[in-house]
Amino acid sequence: MSDYPAIIRSVISDSISCKEELLKKSDLHERLSAVVRRIVEAYRNDKKVLFCGNGGSAADAQHLAAELSGRFYLNRKPLQAEALHTNTSHLTAVGNDFSFEEIFSRLVEANGRQGDILIAISTSGNSANVLRAIETAIGIGMITVGLTGASGGKMKDHCHYLLNVPSGDTPRIQEMHILLGHILCLLVEAELFGPSKNAI
Repeated sequence: MSDYPAIIRSVISDSISCKEELLKKSDLHERLSAVVRRIVEAYRNDKKVLFCGNGGSAADAQHLAAELSGRFYLNRKPLQAEALHTNTSHLTAVGNDFSFEEIFSRLVEANGRQGDILIAISTSGNSANVLRAIETAIGIGMITVGLTGASGGKMKDHCHYLLNVPSGDTPRIQEMHILLGHILCLLVEAELFGPSKNAI
């Protein structure tokens, strides 16, 4: 594996191909548009958005929550958004005293309210703790949004809105999740506070 430039070009090419496939997915574009409308409606009704995911998807959850609670393009009022994995004392206590499957669901139960949004991220769509969070959110009356890979995994039968990107390769799926997340943040911010000069 000495030809690093060739490998670099190959990975970039694979990422571009995935995005080209995503560009063709008009049904997914419609679902993402519907998610944006639901989030805008939630914020206008003093609701919030919660995020959860494991590993790289936890990083994506935290990243996107920060775009909403901080800023995307605009200096504006913060929006209530939180990634559910950031309290390590909670994670270790619940993981030890209950089970790792409960780490997100207990925070959803504590903080979620009817009309709030849960954005659940899992490249496989099969993460047990993410599925438990979705089930708990639905029981509360929250709107559930799943970001997954092509198959959707078990999440496809449990989310109100499934954004299953057209790939089975974890790094490419994560790259497209953050792309969709950025589009979501752009559109939510523009609807609530007006378009940015950087927006299309």
